[in-house]
Amino acid sequence: MAAASSATAIPSLDKVDFLKLQNGSDIRGVAVSGVEGEPVSLTEPVTEAIAAGFAAWLLDKKKFDASRKLRVSIGHDSRISAQKLQDAVSRGIASAGLDVVQYGLASTPAMFNSTLTEDEAILCPADGAIMITASHLPYNRNGFKFFTNDGGLGKNDIKDILERAASIYSNFLAKGYSVKASESVKKIDYMAVYTSDLVKAVRKAAGNIEKPLEGFHIVVDAGNGAGGFFAAKVLEPLGAITSGSQFLEPDGMFPNHIPNPEDKAAMKAITQAVLDNKANLGIIFDTDVDRSAAVDSTGRELNRNRLIALISAIVLEEHPGTTIVTDSVTSDGLTSFIEKKLGGKHHRFKRGYKNVIDEAIRLNSIGEESHLAIETSGHGALKENHWLDDGAYLMVKLLNKLASARASGKGVGSKVLTNLVEGLEEPAIAVELRLKINQNHPDLKGRSFREYGEAVLQHLGNSIASNPKLQKAPVNYEGVRVSGFGGWFLLRLSLHDPVLPLNIEAPSHEDAVKLGLEVAAAVKEFQALDTSALDKFVQP
Repeated sequence: MAAASSATAIPSLDKVDFLKLQNGSDIRGVAVSGVEGEPVSLTEPVTEAIAAGFAAWLLDKKKFDASRKLRVSIGHDSRISAQKLQDAVSRGIASAGLDVVQYGLASTPAMFNSTLTEDEAILCPADGAIMITASHLPYNRNGFKFFTNDGGLGKNDIKDILERAASIYSNFLAKGYSVKASESVKKIDYMAVYTSDLVKAVRKAAGNIEKPLEGFHIVVDAGNGAGGFFAAKVLEPLGAITSGSQFLEPDGMFPNHIPNPEDKAAMKAITQAVLDNKANLGIIFDTDVDRSAAVDSTGRELNRNRLIALISAIVLEEHPGTTIVTDSVTSDGLTSFIEKKLGGKHHRFKRGYKNVIDEAIRLNSIGEESHLAIETSGHGALKENHWLDDGAYLMVKLLNKLASARASGKGVGSKVLTNLVEGLEEPAIAVELRLKINQNHPDLKGRSFREYGEAVLQHLGNSIASNPKLQKAPVNYEGVRVSGFGGWFLLRLSLHDPVLPLNIEAPSHEDAVKLGLEVAAAVKEFQALDTSALDKFVQP
């Protein structure tokens, strides 16, 4: 079936800085007009050029014989710009002579999966896959994630694709741009295949019982993103009761709350749903289902450090002594839980889900066994699942535990999960303060915000070294991490923005303020640094 076609020429094309659309290993931009100060950057011609850039990159990368055309699968989340961008992406792929397979509403993990599934009847495997999503960002944003059977593309690949896109776009500028119909577009319901694999995984873990979750009451909150399938397509075939599930319908205006397991309003919504429905468990996803969190029957949130502790406990039962790779803002309590209580090894690395996953892969390659890479944001990837950060699969690991515990008579309900995190020390106070760098301030003296931020960190590190009350972390991969006053702080440079996030955890507000004052004293001479958030926090 061909995508919508029209032969209208778009008369004027703006010049575009394609590299500004890079957001680490993703591409992000504004796709819908109407928000003041946020002009549309992901226009249809820009999108088409990016897709054609990916097609060119893929042709170079795969170097297949000419006897068959490469094919690319395309899926999207619930955003209001999804259809328009899917059509533009399809045109860009088709213009390079590749076959296009549209999946419609899909999850990011399913798109990667489509490069691994081997079934010619559903046109799999795809040689490349594109997910149209901007995760939990506001309704006017959108973006792209790219996959091959090697996993998600890295930063260098994205830069390469954007450089190719810029060249294709300059061709549009020179020769004119018109919307042409895409030939060879096919449509497949791939989510049916993906969900049936998740169902099989839970049945297998429970000893091939058809309905291992029979009688369990589990509510799902999809936040009007792409995760609504989990209730009807995964939980119900396994026998679970899903009444009380909410916001399952896709709605790209996100009218109820941001689909984000780190968002307080989102977590409050799923917690309330669990308590109101007297459910055994609550599950919440982000917009494109690569992140998730849970809530137990008492309303206790299982996200951030608690979720890492829970998944670590399950993985370390299966793989004793394995290394758990996390991002840099995990707590000291989590380290002692993984190492002393569970007998594993905690490798605290950098922020950025791709960094964490790549580090776990690297450790395995040098002989250090790692089976889990997980970020406090809820991105979690397992070695057994091709290092794919799949929020639905992460929740399947919890369901497996519930089902197998009941099958072996070891307990019913979410207490099975809650018991696994018993002994996790949690701080009384945990805050993140954002110190912004004013890029127009004369104190930058011609330096980039990154160079200025590094200078701040260098100075902080030096001033801590001479302070007997504080101790720098002996192993640290990002920013300056320091213990003292019974807690710790980490000041680091944001991956993409002119911001130095400061995380503080402490046993009391008073101790947290003491840590904050140490940072404030060390950075006060940096005049381009906006410390108002920190100043407010440490005020008596």
